[in-house]
Amino acid sequence: MSGFTIVPLAPRHRADWERLYAGYAAFYKVEQTAEMRARVWGWIMDPAHEVKALVAEEADGTALGLAHYRPFARPLAAGTGGFLDDLFVDPTQRGRRIADALIEAVAEIGRQRGWGVIRWITADDNYRGRGVYDRLATRTMWITYDKKFV
Repeated sequence: MSGFTIVPLAPRHRADWERLYAGYAAFYKVEQTAEMRARVWGWIMDPAHEVKALVAEEADGTALGLAHYRPFARPLAAGTGGFLDDLFVDPTQRGRRIADALIEAVAEIGRQRGWGVIRWITADDNYRGRGVYDRLATRTMWITYDKKFV
C-alpha cells in the first residue's frame, strides 16, 4: 500500500462515500437515489446491522475506495462466510492496488471472525476488476440467478 490506509467507514467519510457509491451504481448502470444511499448509510452506521464497510483513505482523510461486506451462513459447509457486496475505487485512483488492500482487509476480518471464505460476484464484462480478482481469488463454477418480486 502506498499512501493510503484501510479504515472502517466513519461519519466523516459521508460525502466521499456518497460520491464513491454513486460512482459504483453508475458503473453498473443501476439507478440509485439519494434515499437509497441514505438507507444503506443507515445500515452501515447501525452497530446491530449486518452490513459493514471499509474505506481506503488518503493521508488527508479523503476516501478513495469502498468495500461493503457482511457475514452469511453456509449450511452445506456448516459454517459462516463473508460476502463482499460492493467494491469500488475512484477511477482516478486505480492502479494503486486499493482494491487489493480492501479485499485483503475484508479477508482479515473474516479470518478473525472464523469465516471460511470471502465471496463476491462481478459483471462478466468487468474486465479490469476481473483481472484483480483472478489474481487474488479463485473463480468458481457457480452461476447466479435472480428472481425478482416486483
